[in-house]
Formats: sequence, C-alpha cells, structure tokens
Amino acid sequence: MSSAGTLRGIHFAQLPPSQAKWVTCLLGAVLDVVVDIRVGSPTFGEWEGVQLDDEKRRALYLAEGLGHAFMALEDNTVVSYLCSTPYAPGREHGVDPLDPALGIDWPATDREGRPVQLVLSDRDRAAPSLAETEQAGLLPSYDEALAYVASLRA
Repeated sequence: MSSAGTLRGIHFAQLPPSQAKWVTCLLGAVLDVVVDIRVGSPTFGEWEGVQLDDEKRRALYLAEGLGHAFMALEDNTVVSYLCSTPYAPGREHGVDPLDPALGIDWPATDREGRPVQLVLSDRDRAAPSLAETEQAGLLPSYDEALAYVASLRA
C-alpha cells in the first residue's frame, strides 16, 4: 500500500532469467513507467508512462530486460504484480528514478490535482544513475534480452 507521492523504482532483475511482469492497480491510481535499460536497444534510456487505476482497470505487461517504476497518485494505492520468476534479492537492482538523463516527468499532483511530495525509500534514493549502472555491467544487452525471450518461445 502506497500513499500519494510514493515513488518506487526503477527496478529490474538481472538477465537471465530477469523477470517479466503483469502489473495492475487494484485500488487508487499510479503513473506506471517502463524504462528501456537494454544496452544497444534503439530506444535505450527512453521511457513510457501510463496511468493505471481502479476505474479503467488497465494492466501493463513488461518483458524481461526492462526497468519498472511507479508513483502513487492517491493514498492507500495498491499495485499488484504477476511475475514470471520468483523474487531473487541478489539479482535485483535499481536505477535512480530521478536521473536527469532519463528525464522522467513525475507528476507534481495527485489524482485530484492536489500537490504531492515525493517519497522514496532509502534504497531507491541511493540507486545509481543509468550510466553508472551500465558502467557496473548490470544492465542487460538488447541482443541478450531478445535471445532470452526467443528461447522461451522455442
């Protein structure tokens, strides 16, 4: 459960196996953000955001090798994940959701237009930039991600 302004992510799991996710918002509303962190991808470093809420009931699928974050737009927001692999703490990593190089346009207001203050966990606040994460060799490559997904279909 998250309060308005709570920002979680950008999180990703090492590939292989990484982790595909089916994400929906059961209660409240979030701006859900997907970031292409696959080195060599034509859209590397780009992001897309979509509002998930308890009114439209949309869901979002994230393939292996992508980064994920969300910001709660209402108090008592509940987000649900269906994941392709179990949580593996030693393989989970993060990228700074406020990295200026990414330029994610996080909302300054909640679902009703009231101003919100960003709330980040210590882990997310300390997360390295996308460039630092790449330099550490933690990001998946585009080719590696495509090959892994293709192997699942074989």
